[in-house]
Amino acid sequence: MEHIDHYRAANPNDYDALLKLLPQLADFEIPIRRVAKDLWEGDAALLKEVLEKKSRGTFADVAVDSNDQIQGVILVTMREEILSHEPSAHLEAIVVNPDARGQGLGRRLLKRTEKRVRELGAISLTLHVFSNNFRARSLYRSYGFEEEMLRCIKWLD
Repeated sequence: MEHIDHYRAANPNDYDALLKLLPQLADFEIPIRRVAKDLWEGDAALLKEVLEKKSRGTFADVAVDSNDQIQGVILVTMREEILSHEPSAHLEAIVVNPDARGQGLGRRLLKRTEKRVRELGAISLTLHVFSNNFRARSLYRSYGFEEEMLRCIKWLD
């Protein structure tokens, strides 16, 4: 794997490469009754809107190596915090190329996310993560995220 050379805003030419990365969002033991595709198709649609400049308040940045190959992506929406209604941001998706895992890229992408959203006026950053996505939860905890809310579901069939 090449080292990460720089970060930049995602552009329309990146869509196919990003579409290949997004299924990594389901690279853990997903809960029963969930379909892997459902974990990333919404992000793919939002990403397409961002790249076509049809989504206000959402941005996508990529980490690229010296060959301009995408090694990671963040997709972030600026929105008010759910309880306090203060300026906030929500990390819709963070994906690291499997070949780039274990090299600190996830932490560097979180750092970039935090820097960008602070510049845009956010005073908090939220995300959603499945309870059994232990790799992601470990990364988030090590970066200072607090697990604050628990979403519960009962299937009615």
